[in-house]
Amino acid sequence: MSTDYLLLSLDNPVFQAYVLTASIMTLKLMLQPWMTVQRMMKVRAGYRSPEDAKRSPLNPEPRPGQLEPNEYVERSRRINLNDLESIPGFLVAGFLLVLVDPPVLLAQVLLWGFVVTRALHFIAYLTAQLHDVRATLWTLNSLSVIVTAGYVLAQAL
Repeated sequence: MSTDYLLLSLDNPVFQAYVLTASIMTLKLMLQPWMTVQRMMKVRAGYRSPEDAKRSPLNPEPRPGQLEPNEYVERSRRINLNDLESIPGFLVAGFLLVLVDPPVLLAQVLLWGFVVTRALHFIAYLTAQLHDVRATLWTLNSLSVIVTAGYVLAQAL
């Protein structure tokens, strides 16, 4: 494909889509632990390390059970772990996609498809939807990364 722009320029619509989607996913990845902290502080439970249950300015009245798992907190932790399994691969595959200069529509479908299915997966996990719903959404965003990486590999061979 002939281009009149630099690949790593916001004049390149593929790079622009990557910059937007990667920024959104990086924020998602970095903000999810803050949700976990907020939940721990709200219920004063779900702490993990023994020193977390000691008296401190943030824990002025320690109580038994603060180190026991708390489903409200653990759900947020599981969402974060799932993000950690999915988003880094997207960031790498998406950047490599930019470098092989794919058709704009293909790139937009793959990049934005990942973001949309991750957002829906987050909502499904947060609202305790059936595993089937979460698994379907995870499968779609995983396939987006697999297709992206496969396309890059095919272009590089």
